[in-house]
Amino acid sequence: MSLAQNITLSTGASLRQIGLGTWLSKPKEVENAVEIAVKNGYRHLDLAMVYENQDEVGAALKKVIPSVVKREELFMTSKLWNSSHQPAEAEKELDQTLSQLGVDYLDLYLIHWPVAFVPGKGLFPPHTSKENEVELDLKTTLVDTWKAMIALPKSKVRAIGVSNFTIPQIEALIKATGVVPAVNQIEAHPLLPQDDLLAFCKEKGIHVTAYSPLGNNLVGKPKLTDYPAIVEIAKAKNATPAQILIAWGAYRGYSVIPKSVQEERIKSNFQQVTLTKEEYEAISAVGKGNHTRFNIPYNYQPRWDINIFGEPEEKDASNPVNIGA
Repeated sequence: MSLAQNITLSTGASLRQIGLGTWLSKPKEVENAVEIAVKNGYRHLDLAMVYENQDEVGAALKKVIPSVVKREELFMTSKLWNSSHQPAEAEKELDQTLSQLGVDYLDLYLIHWPVAFVPGKGLFPPHTSKENEVELDLKTTLVDTWKAMIALPKSKVRAIGVSNFTIPQIEALIKATGVVPAVNQIEAHPLLPQDDLLAFCKEKGIHVTAYSPLGNNLVGKPKLTDYPAIVEIAKAKNATPAQILIAWGAYRGYSVIPKSVQEERIKSNFQQVTLTKEEYEAISAVGKGNHTRFNIPYNYQPRWDINIFGEPEEKDASNPVNIGA
């Protein structure tokens, strides 16, 4: 095993292939996790306004910058939330993020979802007439928001990209502006390999970062870390099932951002395991006929009434994504 390798983006910036995810981390856990991670070699941190824990990340950064690491040695990603997709709102939210983190710039800023919410009513604005549903902004297009991202000062944001975007959505951004996202952060694991999207991004020079590389238990399916094929390979390599799933993502060439708040797991996730072709194929086989996307906002509470991915679960959604031109 070795420590995480580096990957170079189209911008020339370098990031560690294994980073620390902070989604679904409970309050008061993130500060400790970030401090432990940085002290154990992590240099790639994945953050977002909607996780509502960036102030804790900021508290951890004060403990490790400059005593453990220089700011420029860290690669920090954050994400523009849906309620700030409007061009007048984007830089305001960026400034709020920088303030929470206590830093002057982000290495990467992503549009978190290809979905706009109405602004000024909180992170999940309640729908005016439909119970348990968020109020979407169906007028602001993805192209509008992408143009606002392009216009952000380079002194505050070194690179821009997207998250949870599909091929047609990315194609529309490029066609309208000529600016190719540096990164597309997506859910990817053996049950959702997203081969077509991966090939498209590779062709366009868009780096892919995978979140939920271990899957998750949001839909009540067995955990990926419990699948016999994965457990077997882990035992044979004297590794954890999590390390094997992270290695599967790394084998495919993207960066991976497993979330953990436990010290031993934070450390072990960063130890990079190398798979043989046969091991990689055995892990890939667990997804055959077992397509599972865990993160579908139409299933959220409150619901987002929008079809983002074209999954069967989204077929009753009333609204398509407003891509624009």
